[in-house]
Amino acid sequence: MGIEVIRQVKGLILSGGKGTRLRPITHTSAKQLVPVANKPILFYALEALRDAGIRDVGIVVGDTHEEIRAAVGDGSAWSLNVTFIQQEAPLGLAHAVKIARDFLGDERFIMYLGDNLVKGGVTHVVEEFAAGDANAEILLAHVPNPSEFGVAEVEGDCGPLDSPRVIRLIEKPKEPKTDLALVGVYLFDATVHEAIANIKPSFRNELEITDAIQYLIDQGRHVVSHVIGGWWKDTGKLDDLLEANRILLGEIEHCIPDGSDVDSQINGIVNIGMGTKVINSTIDGPVIVGANVTIKNARIGPFTAISDRVTIEASEVEHSIILEGATIRGIGKKIVDSLIGKDVEVVRDGDGPPAYRLMLGDSSRVALQ
Repeated sequence: MGIEVIRQVKGLILSGGKGTRLRPITHTSAKQLVPVANKPILFYALEALRDAGIRDVGIVVGDTHEEIRAAVGDGSAWSLNVTFIQQEAPLGLAHAVKIARDFLGDERFIMYLGDNLVKGGVTHVVEEFAAGDANAEILLAHVPNPSEFGVAEVEGDCGPLDSPRVIRLIEKPKEPKTDLALVGVYLFDATVHEAIANIKPSFRNELEITDAIQYLIDQGRHVVSHVIGGWWKDTGKLDDLLEANRILLGEIEHCIPDGSDVDSQINGIVNIGMGTKVINSTIDGPVIVGANVTIKNARIGPFTAISDRVTIEASEVEHSIILEGATIRGIGKKIVDSLIGKDVEVVRDGDGPPAYRLMLGDSSRVALQ
């Protein structure tokens, strides 16, 4: 397919949610900018759209718009033309499409939730949708707990490369008929605007995108699905965020820059930034360490991401994400399965348990016993 066809599809990324499930981190930071493998989650979405040949991207933003605008800029870092669309309140996914109408026009588009990660990107489905005659296409994934998601009922085979027609969507059914959950990626043509104009707010007082898709189905429109074969993560919860971090760390390259001050034992795949000092420590990969970090008399990893300007001394950190400027000193025992915010200080005060599990917001200070 020629690139001219691909470019007829616009991108719409939703980054306006409050991130209540990641508080206290999201009291001071946008959830879409929490780093996974030392890269903000939102950047993975921008890369996925760029790699699919899309050039015009709208980003729906809310209360954290200033931080997101500063991080993304004009989109040129990804060879994208970015337009920011302000949403006064999180009034539903369909509401986000409604307020983006001027940007979208009547063109086909892909809507991507900014806190989702899809293994392998979305190039194939964008090409499929751009070339086909479907009015809408939704991404689905087999999940072990479908009652926690929006679930699709489809006809035909549900293999990962097929596009079965969607019959019905049900939001968090008590007794789901399938295990096919809606992934946070949707593709639409202009008929979705008619659908949104004909639905009413749900009990949550939100315009639900599932109601808009169901309207299209009920009106006899062509709604198909794509069952993804790789992994997908909604990183809105700590456990899923850490799992995404673990998976993506498995793909990093081993890199210790020339001239680095690394007087330690390095095992497995470890990526270390410029200006970082690792002294009398052990790092068990996969681990990524940012720039100007100090690690001394410590044990790090596996599956740990450490952002820039972090200090870790006399402590052990495993399967965790440590944000920029944090200090962990003298803990002596293990910190596991944790998300430590920017400029947090964690120090030891007396004896404590054999391991700590923490989720600390920016600029916190914790004395552990």
